[in-house]
Amino acid sequence: MATEYKGPKYVVVTGGVISGVGKGLTTASIGKILQQYGYSTTAVKIDPYINYDAGTMRPTEHGEVWVTDDGGEIDQDLGNYERFLGLDLPRSNNLTTGQIYLTVIERERRGEYLGETVQPIPHITDEITRRLQEAGAGYDIVLVEIGGIVGDYENEPFLFAVKTLERDLGEEHFAHLLITYLPIPPHVGEMKTKPTQQAIRMLSEHGIFPDFIVCRAETATDEVRKKKIQIGANVPYDHIISAPDSETIYNIPLVLEEERLGEKILSRLGCAPKKTPDWRPWLELVKRSRQPRQCVRVAMVGKYVVTGDFQLTDSYISVNQSLIHAGVASDARVEITWIDGHQFERGEMELTELDAFDGIIVPGAFGAGGAEGVIAAIRYAREHNIPYLGLCYGLQLAVIEYARNVAGITEATSEEFDADSEWKVICVQDTEQKSALEENRYGGSMRLGAYAAVFKSDSRVLQVYEASGRLNEDARRIEQLLANPDQAFRVGLVMLERDKVALERHRHRYEVSPRFVELLEEEGLVFSGYHRRVDGTRLMEFIELPDHRFFIATQAHPEFKSRMDNPSPLFAGFVEAALAYQQEIASHEEGQAAAS
Repeated sequence: MATEYKGPKYVVVTGGVISGVGKGLTTASIGKILQQYGYSTTAVKIDPYINYDAGTMRPTEHGEVWVTDDGGEIDQDLGNYERFLGLDLPRSNNLTTGQIYLTVIERERRGEYLGETVQPIPHITDEITRRLQEAGAGYDIVLVEIGGIVGDYENEPFLFAVKTLERDLGEEHFAHLLITYLPIPPHVGEMKTKPTQQAIRMLSEHGIFPDFIVCRAETATDEVRKKKIQIGANVPYDHIISAPDSETIYNIPLVLEEERLGEKILSRLGCAPKKTPDWRPWLELVKRSRQPRQCVRVAMVGKYVVTGDFQLTDSYISVNQSLIHAGVASDARVEITWIDGHQFERGEMELTELDAFDGIIVPGAFGAGGAEGVIAAIRYAREHNIPYLGLCYGLQLAVIEYARNVAGITEATSEEFDADSEWKVICVQDTEQKSALEENRYGGSMRLGAYAAVFKSDSRVLQVYEASGRLNEDARRIEQLLANPDQAFRVGLVMLERDKVALERHRHRYEVSPRFVELLEEEGLVFSGYHRRVDGTRLMEFIELPDHRFFIATQAHPEFKSRMDNPSPLFAGFVEAALAYQQEIASHEEGQAAAS
């Protein structure tokens, strides 16, 4: 007699026609919807590329690299999952072809297959299904997004594995969604369904027949187009879901729910709603994001902005989203202007143009290219009392700028820019990292994931975190890390009963050199937070200037912990300071006008 299956249900999301139409956002939105019906939901992203992870990919090619608490370097879709689901997902929720093949080959080398001929089927596909089941353990529903589109050669092992898992567990535990794109060629002026019909046909060649078709397009999918797809896909008419472009990504769950997608998916899985959805808090957040009372202008001075003739803001998508979250908290729209640091170096843009902004952010980056232009922008923000927030690279360049122009270390630099300099105020700290770089082993060679930072008691940074309420949340997470022998090193030497501690994610190789910390402090730079490693080494995590209206930088990437309903403390504090600065400037100008 067969044992009754008691594991999670699976919602498998594939893409058709073209990539980049919002498959990850749709997957995240479906997860949010299913949570509203009372189901515990997690999400897995399958990336068919042979890279082991996204850590060595160029941001201009692949977009932002998302970092998990446990140090995974992941495709940016995992960030969408976390932002919508409110979860801290582990690195194991990302599968790549490289990971799967490496694991199988290592097992073969250890003789674990007992002399079998190791083949894509069943050994590769078995490893895929094992990981999917492991990721779903303890959840009601697992969302599985398969990257790329149907018809990509590299997707075939994953489609086969999903079909195998469905055969083993029972098709009643699976729902298949195809996210497709319906183009409207300008010379035709009509929405075309033929590419979608072809995508459905190619998916069926793998034995997968979609239960739902989610139609992405510039406009809503009309009845005529839905009927064409219905005939071509043999899918119920009401399972063809319109998903037009949305003003804000956070409106996507609401748009999908207009067609009762959540109820329909649960019905397909043989599940009943556990509770009645309450979208009121989410609706209020979306309303504030679309109809704010105020507007604040921010200059994002970075490096990974231009690719060919286009601006690629996906390189900093989490920073962008964090500013949206912080803006909603302050009832303000944040208008971002992306500025390539090279423009200041080449004289294509004057520093005085930064006067048009209410705040300046320097996000993460690597390498010397454009760095001098970014440093010039940081100096301008410091000297003109413009609110400044530095993230990772933004902290490192702020330390270099201060060392050069305030502390008198005129040749201050980073080991990343000049490894032979005697004045490396930023350098590699860990001997293992140095060895990895010398041997050209760049993958995974950075300080990755969540690390605890202890705050100075009277610092501005501590005030920002205390105002947010995040410290209690982080203290609970730190207790969990301490209970995990493999992750306890992330806490370092922390005395929870005495220290005020935050937990933020990191992705960098270079640190502030201990050799210069005391000198820089004597010259007025405040190191307002640090990580104490288990060997006693202190790594500087935060800097600030107490006499500046808002000049804060962090070695971390706080954008990875920001959520629509729980914005990052640093971004919230920065937006508040930018609004105050804007109002001060406006009052000053009104006073001058009245006087004249």
